[in-house]
Amino acid sequence: MKENMLVMNKKNFLGAVCMAVAFAAVTTACGDGTTRSTGWEFSRNMYDPIAYNPDQPNNNFKNKQTAQTPPAGTLPQGFEKFGEEYANTPEDYERAGRELTNPLPVNEKNLAEGEHLYLVNCAVCHGKEGKGDGSITKDRTVTDSRGTRQLENFPNPPAYTRSSGANSSRGGLMADLTAGKIYHTIYYGLNAMGSHASQLNPEERWKVVMYVQELQKK
Repeated sequence: MKENMLVMNKKNFLGAVCMAVAFAAVTTACGDGTTRSTGWEFSRNMYDPIAYNPDQPNNNFKNKQTAQTPPAGTLPQGFEKFGEEYANTPEDYERAGRELTNPLPVNEKNLAEGEHLYLVNCAVCHGKEGKGDGSITKDRTVTDSRGTRQLENFPNPPAYTRSSGANSSRGGLMADLTAGKIYHTIYYGLNAMGSHASQLNPEERWKVVMYVQELQKK
């Protein structure tokens, strides 16, 4: 009987201590209504940054600066060199044609993705099979509150296909355009075609180039 009483007293004591600790934690964490203090905080190092801010002094470096000049030859993540290395000129168009090759392997996955990107971004003008017969080149009408009217037709771009024998406005057959020339045109645009650099990232452009070169074989 005595042992049971001791056990019960021990449990009651521990319960009272826990309640007291919990009450103290709650009350001390609350503000007094006149200050912005949050009271005691638990595991503050879990949410306080321990890294240096870019503008802070830093004794880990000889110049005592946190923000360091990047090493020579390095590039920021996501930075694209093409616009710096090749200008929007006929000379650099030709140079891109000589120097650039597609870095992606020709396989079913890349061709399928290239086809999808081509159909979304290019087929409206160039046509699904690259014949220059996209929907924007054909007669179209629109009907709205002002009635039905004819939309302006865009000129047909030259076909990519070898069977068409179409010439590029910059010379040579469309079917003979190299990967670099096609990439340069996608990046900068040409004639009525605007730049697609903002619509397609570098990898997507090369996938479109890959698919266009498949259309050239037809």
